[in-house]
Amino acid sequence: MKPHYPLPHPPGEPHRPGGGHRPDHFHAPPQATPSARTRFARFLGRNWARLGYGYRIEPTWLEVNHIALTIRDLAPSFHGTKIAHLSDFHFGEHLPLGYLEGALERTAAEKPDLIALTGDFVDRGPKHVRAAAKLFAGLKAPLGVVAVLGNHDFSVHNARGIRRHPELHRHVADALGDQGIRVLRNESVRHERGSEGLIVAGIDDLWSRESDPLAAMKDMCPDTPRIVLAHNPQSVEQFEGHRFDLMLSGHTHGGQVNWPGLGRVLLGTKAKRWAAGLYPHGPGHVYVNKGVGFGWRFRFGVRPEIAVFTLNGG
Repeated sequence: MKPHYPLPHPPGEPHRPGGGHRPDHFHAPPQATPSARTRFARFLGRNWARLGYGYRIEPTWLEVNHIALTIRDLAPSFHGTKIAHLSDFHFGEHLPLGYLEGALERTAAEKPDLIALTGDFVDRGPKHVRAAAKLFAGLKAPLGVVAVLGNHDFSVHNARGIRRHPELHRHVADALGDQGIRVLRNESVRHERGSEGLIVAGIDDLWSRESDPLAAMKDMCPDTPRIVLAHNPQSVEQFEGHRFDLMLSGHTHGGQVNWPGLGRVLLGTKAKRWAAGLYPHGPGHVYVNKGVGFGWRFRFGVRPEIAVFTLNGG
């Protein structure tokens, strides 16, 4: 006998709340278009969160980037050589000292063969030169610690364009030298393992008008690989006709801001060409480091960095 009441749902099918009826097609209710006020509120909330992140988090959220690079004519004894590259410290009262010390501890933990520092050690004048140099006390590497000066390490100008501290570059170079750092001022040093070599050259900052690649490159064997330190990546234009296998630079801070939809709004057209990262150039490469420090506390989309290169023959 069939039951005189309807079954709650067809036999063999799972129960669905609301009874046994199942429509053939389900249509979601139409979504209302957000009002202009809602869209504006979302826009404000999203960008307010970005501003907080850019001020509080990213300026000291250091990353370590590892890059393996093939170097032409690299001798077997130099295969696997590790170079740690740091730039743009901007030492001053606005930077947390513990953050900078931690950056150097992380550098040492990479156990690099060579440490390269590409300028802007101080931020505004000579006040913090000695303290900035002492930051590097004890920093060691088998092939040494080498450096070049940045535009902030040369004389600075006040708001009326008057030149101040014309000897600043000498004070910075001397203070770094006292800590065992070899400051390359339009000169080079050759590292040798047996009869095989690797050249590291450095030039003064482009804006100082004292950079001299010819002096830095003189008397070099054309078959010996060359690593070049130059604070401003646009210095590459001065090296036309001169071999370099890897140029290490900084200066741009990666634009310091890479805002969604707007990009690197603080960089000019030329600077955007060398904003951040690794760029092929002729038979060599240019690497633009985003820097460790900052002149003003705000970064977005361009975390501070330590770059660690491993050189391989090819």
